[in-house]
Amino acid sequence: MSGHRPCVQFSAGTLVLSNAPADWIQRVFGAAAPWKWDQRANLWRCNAIDYLDIREQLLQNEKQVENHVRHWSRVQWPAVSLPELRAEQRSAVNAWMTLRRGVIVMPTGTGKTEVALAMMGQSPVSTLIVAPVRDLMYQWHRRILLGLGYDAGIIGDSVYNVRPVSVTTYDSACIHMERLGNQFGMLVFDECHHLPGTMRREAALMSAAPWRVGLSATPERSDGRHADLEKLIGPTVYRLELAAVRGKTLAEYEVIRIPVHLGDAEQRRYDELSLQIRAYMQARREVDKYFTWEDLCADYASEPAARQIIKAYREKQSIEDRAAEKLRVLEDLFRLHVGSPIIVFAGSNAMARDVSRRFLIPCLLSHCGKRERLEILTGLQSGQYPALVANQVLDEGVDLPAVKIAVVIGGRASTKQAKQRLGRVLRKSGNARAFMYEVVCSETTEAGRSRQRRTSDAFVGTRFIRRV
Repeated sequence: MSGHRPCVQFSAGTLVLSNAPADWIQRVFGAAAPWKWDQRANLWRCNAIDYLDIREQLLQNEKQVENHVRHWSRVQWPAVSLPELRAEQRSAVNAWMTLRRGVIVMPTGTGKTEVALAMMGQSPVSTLIVAPVRDLMYQWHRRILLGLGYDAGIIGDSVYNVRPVSVTTYDSACIHMERLGNQFGMLVFDECHHLPGTMRREAALMSAAPWRVGLSATPERSDGRHADLEKLIGPTVYRLELAAVRGKTLAEYEVIRIPVHLGDAEQRRYDELSLQIRAYMQARREVDKYFTWEDLCADYASEPAARQIIKAYREKQSIEDRAAEKLRVLEDLFRLHVGSPIIVFAGSNAMARDVSRRFLIPCLLSHCGKRERLEILTGLQSGQYPALVANQVLDEGVDLPAVKIAVVIGGRASTKQAKQRLGRVLRKSGNARAFMYEVVCSETTEAGRSRQRRTSDAFVGTRFIRRV
């Protein structure tokens, strides 16, 4: 390597350019060059993600510049055995292949994983798949082995086995990307709506991979950061609406809303807490008219009164989540659908345990081990368990047995979460119709959130009943 020619290298999640005067930077890369002078190291530096933008200039000036960034390689797939893609899946693959960058938006159950595997099959380059949780990481490992015959490396869950094709989690990717950022030419971000978070975006910023895929059924975020996906992954190149596959690729379904009421004691306590919270917020806004709930949360560590209000808010949530009437309605639904497997989505670990104890069904929570989760899901599929209850852990991504009935008795209640939960029962199985029951506490904030959800196309035509 020459000591006089400009040289570009990967360094701890960034690109560094040495032996390059400022006028040369201007001439080669133009005014929009991403390089910033690092005075401590006496060289130019930029994020590794900028490699795609500067690669063209590097190729045009390859006789002048030494490029030591790329450490990825071609991959030979041992045994490709992928299913034939449906028309919409082929359209998604073709749309991505044009740029080899971009986000694919498809409803849960329409085969986003098959789409990504097909892209990988046509792009034989070192690839890193990034999943939100360990279960999905191992699920990707199994799917790659079955579909492409490749035993992928695993990076996460106390394992660090890096291979040309590897699977990891968002958290592990953030930790290790400063070392791995130039070893993969392609990134696949599963459930990519997680990526724009303050820390998780580093997994994209610290990688030089020019080819990028984002997969999601619900890419939109309440904080608006989904707009950053275009920079982190690429534009949305394909979007499949639920209405286009309802009753075709996905099962026909019905959403049924069942309102319930808090008991007298529950309602009194709920109203007391609501009054306490409103009074505190009003008093604070008399002093500072711009005082927000975010400001209250910021005061949690230093202000005893703020801590008391946060505790009151959490107790309100607990009353909604654990309303006694929800358990009685759930019992009616179990009787109505006896003999059919059911997934119950709770809003808290406490309510999930309440349901598990009351009806003697397995409880699947985020801290359950891999073996326990597999045993529970296998038991549901075989009929050993008539139902299971979960809190968030089954909301997205994890392959589930063919279940056509979901009962939602609580949750964060965002449209995103609701659509993800609906997607858990929409995988087509013959002509079986799917049902999603929403059990909602009337005269609480839960009812308002339910109304907001019904603005989504997935919940058009929601039916209301008082009792089953």
